[in-house]
Amino acid sequence: MRSPLSLGRNENGAALVEFALIAPVLVAMLLGLFEIGYNMYTQAQLQGTIQRAARDSSIENAGKGKAAIDERVERAVKLIAPRADVDFSRKSYATFSDVAQAEDFTDVDGNGICDNGEQFEDANGNGVWDEDRGKEGLGGARDVVLYKVTVGYPRAFGISKLFGFSDRVEFEASSVLRNQPYDDQEIIAVARRCD
Repeated sequence: MRSPLSLGRNENGAALVEFALIAPVLVAMLLGLFEIGYNMYTQAQLQGTIQRAARDSSIENAGKGKAAIDERVERAVKLIAPRADVDFSRKSYATFSDVAQAEDFTDVDGNGICDNGEQFEDANGNGVWDEDRGKEGLGGARDVVLYKVTVGYPRAFGISKLFGFSDRVEFEASSVLRNQPYDDQEIIAVARRCD
């Protein structure tokens, strides 16, 4: 039988105790790295798929195949993230410089808001002033189209909640291309007054 003093100097099993202290941190770091890699890969694949889909959307009669183009993007995303939610949006603009820009208006009272009967250019033809002059859809010949896809899916590893992160990943990929010149460009801008 060993004396209590010799047990205090005994190092047998020390490696096991040290590993037990370090293992949770090591596992969390590895899972975090896997999660980051998985998300980056998914986003890169989505961006490449969107570029191809946007090119397909820019040809004449693309509107007839819009559902098939969206389905192809969704299928590519779900190969990587099977439980993903995929949302699509398309807005068309007359020029590249118009993308995501507000409709022009005359700010008579200087408050930065189109109101009190101030005149504005109704670039998208919907009858009201908008902070984004884009018109929903694929547009027409020579129009510039902003094609956005928003993807959300549950994280691959459930450890994210322990560190205060959401249990879902959400990101957006987009592409801006000009439609092919298969016809004359439609101009719909009309001068109107704000309410």
